[in-house]
Amino acid sequence: MILSGLLTSVAINFALCVIFFTLYSILRKQPSFYKVYAPRMLAEGIASVRRPRQFHLSRLLPNAGWIKNAWHPTEEQLLSYSGLDAVVFMRIITFSFKVFTIAGFVGIFILIPVNCSGNQLQDVDFINLTNNTLDVFSISNVNNGSTSLWIHLGAVYFVTIIVCCLLFSEYKYISTKRIDYFCSSKPQPEQFTILVSNIPVSKGSNVGNSVENFFTENHADTYLSHVVVHRKSKVWTVAHALKKLYKKIFKIKKAPTQQQFTRDGFLVDSNGKVKKDKSREEVRAAFVSFKSRYGAAIALHMLQSNNPTQWRTEQAPEPQDVYWPFFSSTFMRRWISRLVVIVSCVILTVLFLIPVFIVQGLTNLAQLETYFPALKGILTMSIVSQVITGYLPNLILQMSLKIVPPIMKILSSQQGYICNSDIERSACHKVIWFTVWNVFFANVLSASAVNLVFIILEFKEIPDKLAISVPAQASFFIAYVVTLGWTSTSSELFRVIPFIGTLISKPFSRNSDNVTVPSFPYHKDIPKVLFFGLLGFTYFFLAPLIIPFLLVYFSLAYIIYRNQLLYVYAPKYESGGKFWPVVHDSTIFSLVLMQFIAFGIFKMKKLPYATSVTFPLPVITLLFNEYCRKRFLPIFMAYSTETLRKKDREDQTLPEMPRLLRQVSEAYQDPALVPLSYSSSHNSLREPLIPVAEVRG
Repeated sequence: MILSGLLTSVAINFALCVIFFTLYSILRKQPSFYKVYAPRMLAEGIASVRRPRQFHLSRLLPNAGWIKNAWHPTEEQLLSYSGLDAVVFMRIITFSFKVFTIAGFVGIFILIPVNCSGNQLQDVDFINLTNNTLDVFSISNVNNGSTSLWIHLGAVYFVTIIVCCLLFSEYKYISTKRIDYFCSSKPQPEQFTILVSNIPVSKGSNVGNSVENFFTENHADTYLSHVVVHRKSKVWTVAHALKKLYKKIFKIKKAPTQQQFTRDGFLVDSNGKVKKDKSREEVRAAFVSFKSRYGAAIALHMLQSNNPTQWRTEQAPEPQDVYWPFFSSTFMRRWISRLVVIVSCVILTVLFLIPVFIVQGLTNLAQLETYFPALKGILTMSIVSQVITGYLPNLILQMSLKIVPPIMKILSSQQGYICNSDIERSACHKVIWFTVWNVFFANVLSASAVNLVFIILEFKEIPDKLAISVPAQASFFIAYVVTLGWTSTSSELFRVIPFIGTLISKPFSRNSDNVTVPSFPYHKDIPKVLFFGLLGFTYFFLAPLIIPFLLVYFSLAYIIYRNQLLYVYAPKYESGGKFWPVVHDSTIFSLVLMQFIAFGIFKMKKLPYATSVTFPLPVITLLFNEYCRKRFLPIFMAYSTETLRKKDREDQTLPEMPRLLRQVSEAYQDPALVPLSYSSSHNSLREPLIPVAEVRG
């Protein structure tokens, strides 16, 4: 791709960004669109959808006041308002911005002049700059065997050291934040509770008796209570349907209805008649609560039985984070489901090579003319060729990638995770590796699945193949950053789909009080930020021209996502920053990939001594990663005895502790089986027993 094609793509996407920003700055001030652009403010009663009595012209004029509002809150305020997961997400963006600011300075002011000084491909035409191919600004233009390549090697070493130092600093900082966040939190049910599964039940007994006898005998000093899980998929579906139906009827009728509730496996109707509830089914799992956090931790981490498959324990999630359909699956069914999910991911990966093949065909006009000779006259037009090669391929790829995160989340939900946060982290892993494989490797190496398999089998040749193919795709990935980064992030601010949905439903909607506050899609946005990081690491020494486009993306992402976290999204769960180990591992992978490509480049450029000096880099990076895993990862897996004991001692004097301990197990009643109390004086079907996962601040 020549530079003019890239400039066309940049111009189109820049225009779309300006349109999104302008529309948002106008529509966000209209009360009728608060449900789209400030649903969290509406839900918390800070904003109102009522129209002001007086008309103000300023409501129809765009302004950038929202940028100041999004920039102003400190990290501590964001922490208290949106939780540690939101802070970790923003730290990913600031970390990337720091790294690529340093790498960009090296690449733009040192490496690009070195690349342009070579003439391996052609001399740079500074008079007619737009007709140059991007290859003349890349390492490919440096002459073979040139001593200038040592500057590139020094840049790779320098950036590796900088990234490792920043990674260590961030891991340490977030680990400390995780402990501080836990110590400053109010007592919550999940801190005193574990989930016990595969409970053995003797003949003539039941799950509840088995749990009571076992923990009374083996954890007599710390055991508090338990609640047996009752699960049946139909109950969950029917209960949700009934709740939605009741809400609609209640808003129209406003009249008290008869009460019917479920308790201890029996149905009690309004006439006081008791009958057996045959819709409930005991599962060999129970939420077991303890008198202290330390007692729960001992039970969690100790082997409970001589048979490791029985009395299996894991940390209980927050009550509102529990994924209840998990409990309807048997052990064998979950095991089979995991195999099915793996096969499904492989099939999806192969099928996605179809849009990748289309994208590669569009980037090659000569190949496109061969397949469609009738279009030869149109394709020779300058503006058409620039749009097709510069903008259209990435637009197709962007539309295809939209369906991947939802599919990966659905697949992850079938793997037997007990909470939604684990499902999102699993989906995050899947989306990351799917994107790396299908967007990076498939575009760089080949669109053919068969060829990709042969390339993998020839492991020794991978660095050489990457060294040849990666620089050639620099223009494609710069356009990818502009389209998938600039425009996609700006559309996140404008919220295109909710906006269109509001316009369509507005004439038919009479209820102005119904506000849906979404949760932040970490499984969709974290992989995108990390993939742009991978592109930055890979191309900073090959084609440094990509760095300015990445810096623009990270700048947009920082201000836009802060705005969305403050006004749009509300936390539905709190994992305590557990997404950061995913970020760390992905960054290490990106560094090692950069080093392997550098190894192949110096070998291809006939600089053998530089090749030998590059070899220790992956080893050092992996040793650093192993040290970080030993030093910090355990903090994200469990809290220390020191932390738990300290927290238990501090909470002994809290007046609400006795009430919390009395009612902690009730927080884990299945919502589908919790008593439904219908009253005309309440807008909700169920009042919480205890305050859980409050938004602080």
